[in-house]
Amino acid sequence: MNKVIITGNDLTIEDIVKVSRDYYQVELSDEAIKNVEKSRYLVDKLVQEEKIVYGITTGFGKFSDVTISKEETKMLQRNLIISHACGVGNCFPEDIVRAIMLLRINALSKGNSGVRLQTLNTLIQMLNKRVHPIIPEKGSLGSSGDLAPLSHMVLVMIGEGEAMYEGERLSGKEALQRAGISPIDLTSKEGLALINGTQAMTAVGALTVYDAINLSKIADIAASLTMEALNGIVTAFDEKVHRVRPHKGQINTAKNMLRILQGSNMTTEQGQIRVQDAYVLRCIPQIHGASKDAIEYVKEKINIEINSATDNPLIFPDESQIISGGNFHGQPMALSFDFLGIAIAELANVSERRLERLVNPALSNLPAFLTQNGGINSGFMIVQYSAASLVSENKVLAHPASVDSIPSSANQEDHVSMGTIAARKAREILENTRSVIAMEILAACQAIDLAGNKGLGEGSKIAYEIVRKHTDTIKDDIVMYKEINKCEEIVRSNMLVKEIEKVIGTLN
Repeated sequence: MNKVIITGNDLTIEDIVKVSRDYYQVELSDEAIKNVEKSRYLVDKLVQEEKIVYGITTGFGKFSDVTISKEETKMLQRNLIISHACGVGNCFPEDIVRAIMLLRINALSKGNSGVRLQTLNTLIQMLNKRVHPIIPEKGSLGSSGDLAPLSHMVLVMIGEGEAMYEGERLSGKEALQRAGISPIDLTSKEGLALINGTQAMTAVGALTVYDAINLSKIADIAASLTMEALNGIVTAFDEKVHRVRPHKGQINTAKNMLRILQGSNMTTEQGQIRVQDAYVLRCIPQIHGASKDAIEYVKEKINIEINSATDNPLIFPDESQIISGGNFHGQPMALSFDFLGIAIAELANVSERRLERLVNPALSNLPAFLTQNGGINSGFMIVQYSAASLVSENKVLAHPASVDSIPSSANQEDHVSMGTIAARKAREILENTRSVIAMEILAACQAIDLAGNKGLGEGSKIAYEIVRKHTDTIKDDIVMYKEINKCEEIVRSNMLVKEIEKVIGTLN
C-alpha cells in the first residue's frame, strides 16, 4: 500500500499531490506520536491546575479575558467549532479538501498544538477512508488562520456538518458511520488547535504551485511550436546571451527552448530571414524565466509553511511553557500567493501575444486567422478573442489581496492577511492560463500545417504529434470550443511534458 509517513517536519509538495490526488494513505511516525502525547500531557496538567492560558481556560479573540472553568472546556471547544463554521460560496474540490486535511495532520503532529492522539487519529482515519468534509471556499480572513474553512472540516469530526463519502453528499454523522469512524468530543485546546492555522490557503497554494511548475514547462513547449510556425530565430537562445545575465529561470528556459527545437527545419538563425524577432519570441527566456523564478520562490515559502506549527497558543513541553503568539497570521503566504498569481498571469499574457502573431497576417506570412478560405470562414479569429478575454480577466484577478485588511473581533485582530483570497485568485489565474496556452498550442499546430511542415524539433515534433492524435487540421469552420477543450485536456494531463522528457530529458 502506498503511504506517506507523517513526522511534522519533512512533508513535501510532491507528498501533498500523492495524498490529495493519488490517494496515498498517511501514517504517523513513532516520533510524531511521542511529541503529540508529550504536548497533550502539559495541556491536561494546566487545565487540572486551572492556570489561565489563552484558548485553553479562556475565551477567544476579544473574549480572551473571559475565564473558562475546567468543567466548561468541552462546551467551549464545541461552541468554537459550530459558531466559526461560517463559510459560504462554492465548495473546495476534493483534492484541495484532502490537502487541507493532510496539512492540518502534519502541523498537529509536530507536538506544539496539544491535541489528543485520539483526535488526530480521527482526522487521519477520515483522510484514509476518504470521508471528505464539505468546505466552502469563502469566509476566511487568513488570520487568525483559516478559521471558517477549517471549522467546516472539524464539524464532520464531531458528527456535524456535511461530507462526501463514496460519491454521496451526506451528513457528517452519516458519513462517519458508514466509514466506521466514531465522532469525537473535543476537549481543552483541541478545537482551537484544529482551526487556528493557514492550512486552507496553503493547500490551495501548494497544489497551484505544483501545477504552475508543470504549466511553465508547457508554456515553453507552446512557445517552441509558435517559433517553428513563425520561423523564429533561435540565436537569441544562445547560452552566451544568458550566461551574462544569469537568472536561473532565464537560463533554464533558454536551454529548454534549444533542446525542444533541436534539429528543427522550421526555425532560423540570426540574419537568415530577418535580423531579430519581436519580443514575445526573442524574449521567451526572460519572460518565462522570470515567472519560473517567482514560482520557485513561492515553492520555497510553501515548503516552510507546510512543516510549521501555525496555531495559537503553542505548546513547548520540554520547557513546560505555553506561549501565545501569531504564527496563524497568513501574511508570509498572502504575499507569496499574490506574487504567484502575477507570475502565472504573465505566462498567459505572453502566450496570447504569440497567438496574435499567428492569426494576424500583418505580423506573419500565414493566412489571416489561420484559414485558407477567409471570409466564408473565420478560422481562429475568435480563439484570439477568447484568449484576450481570459488574459484581461487575469489582470483583474492579479490585483493583490494582501494589501487589504479589515479589522475583526472588535479590533483585537486588527490586521489580517486575506491570504486565502490570494491563493484562490492564483488558482483561478492558473485555470485561465491553462486555457490560453492550450489555444496557442492548437493555433501553432494549425499554423505549422499551413506553413508546410518541413520537419520539427526533437521535442516539438512529439508535442505536435500528440495534439494531432486528438485534433485535425481545420479546413473549414467547425465548432471550435470542442477543439479547444481537447487541447486543454492534453495540457491538463501534463502528457506533453511527460512524453517529451522521455526523449530529451528533464525540462526545467
